[in-house]
Amino acid sequence: MPKIVPLLFGVHAHQPVGNFPKVLDDAHLRCYQPFLHMMERFPEFRFSIHVSGWLFDYLVRHYPDDIQLLKALVSRGQVELFGAGYTEPVLAAIPVRDRISQINCMSGRLEQVLGRRPQGAWLTERVWDSTVVPSLVACGIQYVTVDDYHFLCTGIDQSMLTGFFSTEEDGKRLDVFPISEALRYRLPFSPANEAVQYLESLAVDGEAHAAIYFDDIEKFGIWPETYEWVYTRGWLEDFIRLTLDSPIVKPMLFSDYHASATTRGVVYLPTTSYIEMNEWTLPIDAANRFSALVQKVKNAGQYDSNKAFLRGGIWRNFMTRYPESNWMHKRMLGLSNRYAALSEPDKTIEMRDALFEAQANDAYWHGLFGGLYLPHLRRAVYGALVKLEALLDAVAPRSSLVSCDTDMDGHVESFLQNGILQAVVRNDGLADICELDSYLLNHNFGDTLTRQKEHYHQKVMLNQSSTSNVEGIDNPHERISFKHAILPEDMVFDSFRRSLFIDRLHTNDEIESEALRYRIKPGATADSTLTFE
Repeated sequence: MPKIVPLLFGVHAHQPVGNFPKVLDDAHLRCYQPFLHMMERFPEFRFSIHVSGWLFDYLVRHYPDDIQLLKALVSRGQVELFGAGYTEPVLAAIPVRDRISQINCMSGRLEQVLGRRPQGAWLTERVWDSTVVPSLVACGIQYVTVDDYHFLCTGIDQSMLTGFFSTEEDGKRLDVFPISEALRYRLPFSPANEAVQYLESLAVDGEAHAAIYFDDIEKFGIWPETYEWVYTRGWLEDFIRLTLDSPIVKPMLFSDYHASATTRGVVYLPTTSYIEMNEWTLPIDAANRFSALVQKVKNAGQYDSNKAFLRGGIWRNFMTRYPESNWMHKRMLGLSNRYAALSEPDKTIEMRDALFEAQANDAYWHGLFGGLYLPHLRRAVYGALVKLEALLDAVAPRSSLVSCDTDMDGHVESFLQNGILQAVVRNDGLADICELDSYLLNHNFGDTLTRQKEHYHQKVMLNQSSTSNVEGIDNPHERISFKHAILPEDMVFDSFRRSLFIDRLHTNDEIESEALRYRIKPGATADSTLTFE
């Protein structure tokens, strides 16, 4: 007689700080609202949810009825809330004091609005670093979820990943759930009956395996083709009904499972994220070699047995790949230090909120989804940084000229400010301005981005097309074409770092590159007048 397979089903809802209201409204209409309303119809289908703080407050302001619905689902025991850093920072990339402040802020907000303080936490981009454990524990977090890949990297066999494990840092214990990659790739892309059959197959020879799923809720309505598939064609309702009808599968909250089960043992996870992130964070040549190695192993049919040994970079390598990311990050750290140094009476909620927004992860890295390349996301970070700096200057004034190596690149930067404007001059031989701030506008006019070669350019050039399934829908995990089209002109890269007021001559090659980008009429040279179409 097969045992029950506990289904620990969790979803993560997030929108970047600074994203357009139209995007948030569309996400609510096509995903957040229909998902909650569907779940309301099936009280026995228990699930967990994490909503990042900035998005949560937007929904509270604009869609209070759906927040009340979520509160009702929590009250009747159908939903478990997961916490995290309030603005979805990568916890390992911010100071310990800010980790604790961000997590407590999120947990407090959930308790205030929904009446429940979370026991579990979602880790941004599933970035694991053991140094975050004490901060999580200090905030009352008992367990987190990360990819099963993290566990495989320790040498643990896949068959053992059927429950939670325990780890510690500095003697502080935290339990860790492995998210099933097999489930992430199946839900909601394979037909509902096949997904439930897979869940039932986890009970083999009477041995029950917990099915652990925690992934982006945006897959249930926002990703390409998913709204029609999940709601119009009824995938979500079919999946819920088939799961509840199954004599084997039992939806369960993480908290209930955690309270009733015992740990599978001690584990020490490496600093890592999901395998695609570990590729994206590598320098271009290394990323290409890593991608080729992964493909070679896949072609040989050895990927599943060897992927634990295919290790790329770590998330914080983005600060070495992109000088612009590193500059924002180090500016954030400097302002965090200034904020922490204030006496408690001088600190304000406005300062804290600006610091939190400056720590939002999305503009600090680049993968398949844009991130650092999206100017409105960088603008949001800089807006918060400049605002925070002005607030700090009002209570702890700076000198009009300060020089230091802020970004740790070996060159001193000079900060010249008069309370209205600030220019940051990089003393690296070019004397270019890398930041030009208006405190009245909370804006950095020097927010530029150097176009670099990216490892996915070679994939685009190959023009690989995805194949359709006989049943189900194309799995976006397995294709690169589900975002905006990337054209040849999008892959033109800069031969020098972009900044303001660089006094230099341009070579003919550089002019031809600019001509391609700005559609300058051909034939222009370094010593001719440029004419535009």
